[in-house]
Amino acid sequence: MTTAAWPALRVDDWTATRETLHRWTQIVGKIRLAQAPMVNHWWQVTFYVTPRGLTTSAMPAGERTFEIEFDFCAHVLRITVEGGDARTIALEPKTVAAFYAETMSALGELGLDVKIWPVPVEIEQAIPFEQDTEHAAYDPEAAQLFWRQLVQADRVLQLFRGRYAGKVSPVHFFWGGMDLAVTRFTGRLAPRHPGGAPNCADWVMVEGYSHELASCGFWPGGGEEGAFYAYAYPEPDGYRSHPVTPEAAFYAQANGQYLLPYEAVRTAADPDAALLGFLQSTYEAAAIHGNWDREALDYAPVQGARPR
Repeated sequence: MTTAAWPALRVDDWTATRETLHRWTQIVGKIRLAQAPMVNHWWQVTFYVTPRGLTTSAMPAGERTFEIEFDFCAHVLRITVEGGDARTIALEPKTVAAFYAETMSALGELGLDVKIWPVPVEIEQAIPFEQDTEHAAYDPEAAQLFWRQLVQADRVLQLFRGRYAGKVSPVHFFWGGMDLAVTRFTGRLAPRHPGGAPNCADWVMVEGYSHELASCGFWPGGGEEGAFYAYAYPEPDGYRSHPVTPEAAFYAQANGQYLLPYEAVRTAADPDAALLGFLQSTYEAAAIHGNWDREALDYAPVQGARPR
């Protein structure tokens, strides 16, 4: 994989678009939250990276099913119902209030009766969607570059996910924090999470962090060009002083996480190897110091087993 596949996108160059897009994804995410059956750790609410953008995947609507996709190639939001009936909404400069109204109207036209709590979560400035005329930026080039970042991050996170035999989440996009993540679990219960996320009930985090875990992923809002992160809950003694790779990785005391600047991966001689080194070494920090049963949990294919 060449470094050209990993696009440069400075955080400061698309702040307004990112803040608007974050709220748009929350509108669609809350539709998924309203429709999908509950799954542990809120796995039913997430999006997935596609060859064109981000999708909810199929969601139930009574006896019907539908899907919503952010298409960052054609720059439309596409709502598709079982059988092929569809509506599209242009992704272009418009207020959150306008996007919310258009999305809910399109659902109604398709006969989808969906009701959501129309207030964003996990952000400080939680203006109700129908009242938000402040966030209205959309730079299509920046949005597409962001999606291309997700494509590369998703590809490597999928490789990392496949190395674990224990309970592990899909590689999925959480619209609350606007990050792509994958999480490994020991199977043991964790201490009750204290909560504390802005404009988010504590029980949301209690459900998400009910069991011991090591999580990692990509967040587009940190550092110069975004950052890869890794953390453990609960964090075991010795975790933050464990040696990790590559050299650019560090433990951020304020965040309680290991961070690796996206640009350090993008400019590495072998970006995949640099990122996989970070994911593996930070997992080992959690597993070694947290006394994980690695003989049972780490995955090695049966001898001779391979895709055909």
